[in-house]
Parts: sequence; structure tokens; C-alpha cells
Amino acid sequence: MSTVSTRAPARAPRTTQSRPEAGRRRRRREQQWPAYVFLSPWMIGAVVLTLAPMAVSLYLSFTDYNLFDPPHWIGLRNYTEMLTDDPRYWRSVGTTMLYVVIAVPLKLGVALGAAMLLKNLGRGRAFYRSAFYAPSLLGASMSIALVWKALFNDGGSVSGLLGAVGIHAGGWVGNPHLAVYVVVLLTVWQFGAPMVIFLAGLQQISPDLYEAASLDGAGRWRQFVSVTVPMLSPVVFFNLVLETIQSFQVFTPAFVITGGKGGPADSTNFYTLYLYERGFTASHMGYASAMAWLLLIAIALVTLILFRTSRSWVFYAGEDGR
Repeated sequence: MSTVSTRAPARAPRTTQSRPEAGRRRRRREQQWPAYVFLSPWMIGAVVLTLAPMAVSLYLSFTDYNLFDPPHWIGLRNYTEMLTDDPRYWRSVGTTMLYVVIAVPLKLGVALGAAMLLKNLGRGRAFYRSAFYAPSLLGASMSIALVWKALFNDGGSVSGLLGAVGIHAGGWVGNPHLAVYVVVLLTVWQFGAPMVIFLAGLQQISPDLYEAASLDGAGRWRQFVSVTVPMLSPVVFFNLVLETIQSFQVFTPAFVITGGKGGPADSTNFYTLYLYERGFTASHMGYASAMAWLLLIAIALVTLILFRTSRSWVFYAGEDGR
């Protein structure tokens, strides 16, 4: 009589990670730690100087905090008061929007014009490029703002020159209708940074495109519209985003020129200047924190709109369907 074996069949050996693969992963981890060491100052700075203050500011925006007493939680009261019961807040929003709408296009237009002149300039290009770029390094300083204030003040050089040609406008700094344009002109004067970026973009446009357009009978204006603008549109978009974000945060020129008051008649009371006044002059730091977060949201929304609308006018070489 035959017997049936009841022994279970032998299992296949469990597959494990091969030693060479484990060794490679271990060596890869060992090679990565120097990168984390060199990145650690940046990561510590990002957490301590950026992320942590942002978290504290967000918390303070829901509190009543006067810099001396402990913050008291009040919920959305700062936001509701700001949006419904503070006319100076809305005047600061209007002043800032007027400044952005005027200063950004003017600055980019002057920068593009200067870049095109430098591109076609033979000798002395390096000198003029450095000379045009210098105001971008100096314009944000307190000393330049003081000089600008003296130029446009009553009895200053600008009022004297205008008076000599029959335009008696007086000092711009003390005129509610002209004071904001003092800051605009100071911003436009600092066109050097976008000019350098425009110049780099212009130098990347192939001369063959202009030659082909010229053979088709296109003049200089037509070449600018049909060749320069489309090929330079990514650079224009880049400068537009940067300058728009910076313009929403204008502070130093307005603070110096108006003595930190935003006058006359709140005509230069920009958003950041009013934020500073509520936070450090009036000691309403909770209110100022709420203003800062609304400014962050506004800049994010404007930047998002610029990115969304850029699909219809920004041309990238190699893309089809445009």
C-alpha cells in the first residue's frame, strides 16, 4: 500500500534587497549630507526670519495688540473695520493703485527705449550702460529721496525751471495733485535694472528676423511691432511681474519726501506707509498685521492675473498654436 506524503512543498526563498543596491543607496545618502549642511544656513534663515514671523503676523492679525500689552484675540474685527469703517485705508489703496498704474508702464517704457538705444550704440556702450544702471543702486537710499524732495519742493530747482518757461506750479511736494508724481518720477528714474534685462533680451533676437522683415518691406516701426515685441515678450512679462510686485511695496521715497505723514491731504499715503503708521506710530500692530496679509493676498491675485493673461500675449520660441 502506497503512502501519500503530507509534507508541504518547499517555499521559494524570500527575495531580499541585493547587497549592491543597498550599498549604492547608503553611498547616495552619504553623498547628500554635505548638501544639507551647506543648505542649513538658508533653511534656518527661512524658518527663523520668514516663516516664523509670517505665522506670528497671521496670529496677530486676529488680535488687538499695541506692542506693550499681551495680544487679545478679537477674531475678524481688524479685517471688518479695515474694509468697512476706515476711509483712510481705501484712500491708501487708491493712491497705491494710481501709482502702480502710472509708474510701472512708464518705467518699463523708458527702460525698453534706453535698451534699444544701447543695443544700436557702437562705442561707449559699457559706459552708458553703467551710467544708466547707477540710479537703480542709489534710488532706494534715504539721501537720494532727500535730494529729490529738495528738487521738487517749493523754491526748488524744478519749480524754478518751470517758472522760467511760464509754468508756475509751485512746489510739487506740497501740492495734493502733484505730490504723488514726485514719487512716480523717482521710480521711473531708477530704470536701470529692467533696462539691463531688456538689453540682454534684445541681444538674443536673431538679426535674420529683422533682415527677413526688411526684405518684406517692413519699416522700423513695423519691425518693432512684428519682431521685437513678440520675441521680447517673455522678458517684458518678467520685468512687468517684478516691477508690479515692487511697486505695491513702495515705502522709502514716500516716507522721506512726506516726512512719514503721507501728505498733503493723504495724496502720498501709500499702502505700506499707512501700514507703518498704524503699526508703529499708532501702536495698532494687530491692525497693521491684517493690512500686511491683505497686501500679500492682493499681490498674489495680481500676479496670478498676470500669469493667466500672459498666455494670450507672451510668445516663447518653439511653441506652436500661438
